[in-house]
Amino acid sequence: MKMPVIEIKPVKQSDIRFLYNQLKERDSKINISHRVMPSYEEHSRFVLSKPYSRWYIIFHNNKKIGNVYLTRLNEIGIFVLKSIKIKGIGNIVLKEVMKKNPRPRYLANVSPRNSKSSEFFKKNGFKLIQHTYELRND
Repeated sequence: MKMPVIEIKPVKQSDIRFLYNQLKERDSKINISHRVMPSYEEHSRFVLSKPYSRWYIIFHNNKKIGNVYLTRLNEIGIFVLKSIKIKGIGNIVLKEVMKKNPRPRYLANVSPRNSKSSEFFKKNGFKLIQHTYELRND
């Protein structure tokens, strides 16, 4: 089977709207980065603050289909538009990010409710090392 042509390119300011629209389609029940959807202005400030060590837009046939980041703690996050159904895309993106950014160790923070992501990282050799608990007093 022929693998799809996937490219990752660094996030640019012109990608902010795409990233915001992609963030809006994420399921809040499995999200670990925020509980409330930020405003576009808040999101724009976040992107421009360069919060990650590396942050890329995922392209398929020169079309934006997702994003992937690597934090300063070597945590990988991969998000592909729900409408994209390309077999093996996550594997390709993961390998490309690790190839471009060699590290002795990579992590993936995944909500325990996100079984799809948990299975993806397990299949790619990641081992479960902790569950984190939270107590909120808001």
